[in-house]
Amino acid sequence: MRASGPRSLRHAVLWTAFASLALLAGCGNPAPSRPGPEAVVRRFDVSWADDPANRVARVRPALRSLEPFDLLLVGERHDAPEHQALEATIVQVLAQEQRLAALALEMAERGRSTAGLPRDADDDALRLALAWNDAGWPWPLYAPAIRAAVRAGVPVVGANLPDASIGITSKNRAFDEHLTPANRQKQIQKIREGHCDLLPERAWLPMLRVQTARDAAMAQTLRAAAAPGRVVVLLAGSAHVDRRLGVPGHLDGAERVRSIALYAPSEPGDAPPELDVDAVWITPPRAEADPCAALRERWGQQGHQS
Repeated sequence: MRASGPRSLRHAVLWTAFASLALLAGCGNPAPSRPGPEAVVRRFDVSWADDPANRVARVRPALRSLEPFDLLLVGERHDAPEHQALEATIVQVLAQEQRLAALALEMAERGRSTAGLPRDADDDALRLALAWNDAGWPWPLYAPAIRAAVRAGVPVVGANLPDASIGITSKNRAFDEHLTPANRQKQIQKIREGHCDLLPERAWLPMLRVQTARDAAMAQTLRAAAAPGRVVVLLAGSAHVDRRLGVPGHLDGAERVRSIALYAPSEPGDAPPELDVDAVWITPPRAEADPCAALRERWGQQGHQS
């Protein structure tokens, strides 16, 4: 997401906030409460990570426990390679069972697709088809899941709101009333926390609209890719798979939807963040770089000004 000619540092801060929303919303781990009582918690320790056969043996029954589903939403921490490894295994399992209809990605824009590429398409062709942004999404992390789908003859499709739509979307009041007042305040609070309380207050509502539009775009992509008797998988940041605040709220209920939150605690014993999901898959602890330090250094205290 790129701004064209911001007139002041304050404008630059606002536009940079739009640009960082997709990454920070998924990478941050605000945790005011816990997953709902219905969430199934599973732990995936480090011992299985390097053994593909063991990975499949662990993931297959975990997926079975969530059946039946038509749409499977997988929420990751973007900087946790164990999560991308789990995602690749999910894709592999469903592809082996010939149940995978499509793989949808937050990491690529709507309208981008690998459809029409041969099963043996190389990485350059895949990246070109998806207009892949390596700066935001390191290709080596996501390539295994993408390759697994393409090798199975399954299309990989972009699901995110196009960058070109960000500006007009931020002004679109039609997105203001999608959430209930209580959930709207929760989402705004998550946006504020995800940006380290550096955003000016006037940015909150525009960013809420963009976040809501992202979720709506992903939901539209899933509906378009749905196929009877098969499964569409979405890979996205964990905030997007929340049943109250994210993509599921934009689905009409005709599809059977399941949400999995992948969670890597920053320290052993850390509890999962507040998410309304069907399952939480806990991976080994992974220290998290402080995104607020980088933002404060970049923005200073400008974000506190209105």
